[in-house]
Amino acid sequence: MPIKIPNNLPAAEILLRENIFVMTETRAITQDIRPLRLLLLNLMPKKIETETQLTRLLGNTPLQLELDLLRMEAHQSQNTSQEHLLSFYKTFKDVHDTYYDGMVITGAPVEQMPFEEVDYWPELCEIMAWSLQHVHSTMHICWGAQAGLYFHYGIPKVPLEKKLFGVFRHEAEYKESMLLRGFDDCFMLPHSRHTTVLREDVEAVPGLQILASSPEAGVALVRHKKDRQFFIFGHPEYDARTLENEYKRDLAAGKPIEVPKHYYPGDDPSREPIVSWRGHANLLYSNWLNYFVYQTTPYDVTKVGQSE
Repeated sequence: MPIKIPNNLPAAEILLRENIFVMTETRAITQDIRPLRLLLLNLMPKKIETETQLTRLLGNTPLQLELDLLRMEAHQSQNTSQEHLLSFYKTFKDVHDTYYDGMVITGAPVEQMPFEEVDYWPELCEIMAWSLQHVHSTMHICWGAQAGLYFHYGIPKVPLEKKLFGVFRHEAEYKESMLLRGFDDCFMLPHSRHTTVLREDVEAVPGLQILASSPEAGVALVRHKKDRQFFIFGHPEYDARTLENEYKRDLAAGKPIEVPKHYYPGDDPSREPIVSWRGHANLLYSNWLNYFVYQTTPYDVTKVGQSE
């Protein structure tokens, strides 16, 4: 089944070439089906790249989805044209009275700043508070996961000695979770971050549960036991070349950066990188949409949050 996206979104052409079933607004309005309504809060600087990566995963399910793109009004994007933002993105004022079956909050390259010093932090806090009554289930990614745990549960982020950068082996800790249904006991996941959260801080919150972790990368996947909030500290949406592009960017800028671990064969950047996470990335989003959005969201989406 397709994911419904705005007419002329640049991601559409790429996804169609990959045989991902997408449907434009024009075609979707002729169908008499209630699609799942999703909101993507895109905090990444290269918005077209990120929206393409995530729509690729969200669209690879048997569900019809209607996707809205959200940007921060308090932040001026330097890497995406105003024309693109005005054409395809909404602001919080536009969606404030809307209800959604699911929402994804992306990462952002601001993790080394205190949360309160991020220029859009007050706006993001307002959106995260709003989500409790307007969104059935929310997936937080990387810095978005750290921000969500800090805002909702007071869990701080902790700086790492050096950047966690590469593709790391993870172990499923709670294999009975429907989010991990079909997962192998061990799976790979890309990471690219300077900060983390501590296991003991997560375990100190009664409503939270760690689903997966890595000996090298630490806590990787957390759920709230009501299944309306999920926090993933890696980047399952990354393309084959995303880590390589980040590595070359930092090298060119003269920044201290190591070769991404477990990404190139023998950690040799002259060789082709190995994509070892794509299958589980698709399964993760498919399980989230199926078990925690589609099967449990109210048919009347305006009833979201009323049972809490």
